[in-house]
Amino acid sequence: MSSRFSTGTTVLSRACSSRRDHAVRPVVSRAGPIESSTFTGARDASERRRQPPREWSTSRRSAFVASGAAALLKVAPVLGSSGSAYAAQAKSDPYADVLKDPGFPEKFPFGEKEMGRYDESSDFIFYSQPRFVTHIDDAAIGALTKYYAREFPPAGDNVAILDVCSSWISHYPEGYKAGKISGLGMNEDELKRNPILTDYTVRDLNEDPSFPYEDNTFDVVTNTVSVDYLTKPLEVMKEVNRVLKPGGLAIMSFSNRCFPTKAVAIWTATGDLDHVWIVGSYYHFAGGFDAPSAEDISPNPGKTDPMFVVTARKSTA
Repeated sequence: MSSRFSTGTTVLSRACSSRRDHAVRPVVSRAGPIESSTFTGARDASERRRQPPREWSTSRRSAFVASGAAALLKVAPVLGSSGSAYAAQAKSDPYADVLKDPGFPEKFPFGEKEMGRYDESSDFIFYSQPRFVTHIDDAAIGALTKYYAREFPPAGDNVAILDVCSSWISHYPEGYKAGKISGLGMNEDELKRNPILTDYTVRDLNEDPSFPYEDNTFDVVTNTVSVDYLTKPLEVMKEVNRVLKPGGLAIMSFSNRCFPTKAVAIWTATGDLDHVWIVGSYYHFAGGFDAPSAEDISPNPGKTDPMFVVTARKSTA
């Protein structure tokens, strides 16, 4: 991997300078509305601590490069509205195509540098105050809710669902009922407010990636716009696999919005197509899943927040 990932400052300053949409509209972060000014790595630590958390778009500024077993992520200049050379050549949904022939390497390609973050302080500090806001716009939320309605099993007392990195809202279909809907998240006040949860557990998965549930418990495990913050993604995905019932479905959804100081370096340095490959690699290298697949469910590309899902089922063999 390039030395580009060795420091958060290098990644963030490059990433912010290449954004196109954040400069023209404010973003709603977990802390509420914020100004659209650019975060820079030049602020000293004391000043950064005084600033509210900021959310920005990772945009689409990298080329996806995959060739057999030598699949690599290559940071490149912005390549126009298509997002990458790969997208320009694709005849169908380029996001789905990424995982049709992913060319995963023999070993997991991301190490400590790629999983590092600009702010390595405890996540409990960052999430200590509840923030009752949404992180994607209403159109993207609607698209995700429709996707859940399509993929969730029929409601019933025998259905169990787990929402990982949960908060005060899970974007599940209105009126959906299950015998068990568990939430695993960072802030108790937010989890208490979530009306769909039957139970919850407060846990920092970057400190302790274990899940407090029995094997083969859940029919579906969801994670909404939070996979980019996981510093131990393989450990988390192994737990997802463990608690899923055989044939159960894992749904990782994400947009291009994030808190840059808390997202891992490989995420802030790459774009949407790469993110699909990265999340697909989490399933692949965690093991125990069927081949992952991806779908672009963006409701109005270029006008609303994009929305992508990468899913896989627990193998039954």
